[in-house]
Amino acid sequence: MKACVLHAVAPIETNPLTLTEMDAPRPGPGQVQVQVSACGVCRTDLHVIEGELPRQILPIIPGHQVIGRVTELGAGVSEVRLGERVGIPWLHQTCGVCAFCRAGKENLCEAATFTGWLVNGGYAEYTVAPAAFVYPIPERFRDEDAAPLLCAGIIGFRSLRLSGLTGHSPGKRLGIYGFGAAAHIAIQIARHWGMDVYAFTRDARHQELAAGLGAIWTGFSTDQPPVKLDSIIIFAPAGELVPAALQVLQKGGTLTLGGIHMSQIPPLDYQWLYHERVVRSVANNTRQDGLDFLRVAAEIPVKTQTQVFSLTETNTALNALKHDAIRGAAVIKI
Repeated sequence: MKACVLHAVAPIETNPLTLTEMDAPRPGPGQVQVQVSACGVCRTDLHVIEGELPRQILPIIPGHQVIGRVTELGAGVSEVRLGERVGIPWLHQTCGVCAFCRAGKENLCEAATFTGWLVNGGYAEYTVAPAAFVYPIPERFRDEDAAPLLCAGIIGFRSLRLSGLTGHSPGKRLGIYGFGAAAHIAIQIARHWGMDVYAFTRDARHQELAAGLGAIWTGFSTDQPPVKLDSIIIFAPAGELVPAALQVLQKGGTLTLGGIHMSQIPPLDYQWLYHERVVRSVANNTRQDGLDFLRVAAEIPVKTQTQVFSLTETNTALNALKHDAIRGAAVIKI
């Protein structure tokens, strides 16, 4: 099979992914082999490639928003059928026995592994995954439209859940900083739930996209919205946005940080935290988050805006993502 392999961490501008011919992986007990049809491109892939995450397994095949068909079943697999279309997300597997897993917080599992970071991912023609951790994909979504749902969508959904504005929240004011793949999905859920969305982004094209998806106000990250906001999500990996966001957050509001990696957060003046404002991070997702999100996404239905690249163009897609040249989400079509 063909796969894009990272042999050494490096700036994406050096095009470090190498298109390689290799044997297709075979499924072990409890696993399925999946023939990949599409894989979403995520900013977390950049963090893996450029060495910004603390653990590093090399060589590695990145990519963790995988759509494909099951082509082989490992021993003991009964919950997935041959030929079924499935999605493979960021959360590859958990131990099931640690205190977090037993408490329903498997996203915090002490021994979790993650697709495209600690195990090979979806920038390849074939990959394997535990059958218990793949998702059935609603038929209404095409492969390339479904791929961004598996990380950008699920993390956006969990960020909304942790923001304190879950479920139908008519008239509640939600701010979103950074308007990439996750935000362009999260805004559709927020609008479906009746929220007023205020979008902060440095790119005028992304402001236009936000307005087209229902944001009632758009501006730059340094701009002041006309009202205080009940809740804010920061999807951009920019720690310097935290003080700015806190200053436009209502008393008792929650500031949710949606990324796995963020640059240094500057010192905070206590008055910005005072009045019971909350700052919290989002760490991965549970399988239930994914199941719940895919159900809601199909009901709305969520419409992803994608820019499609071939497997040979994976470095190009990641460079475009780093430099904010993607409108919506980038997808590798295999």
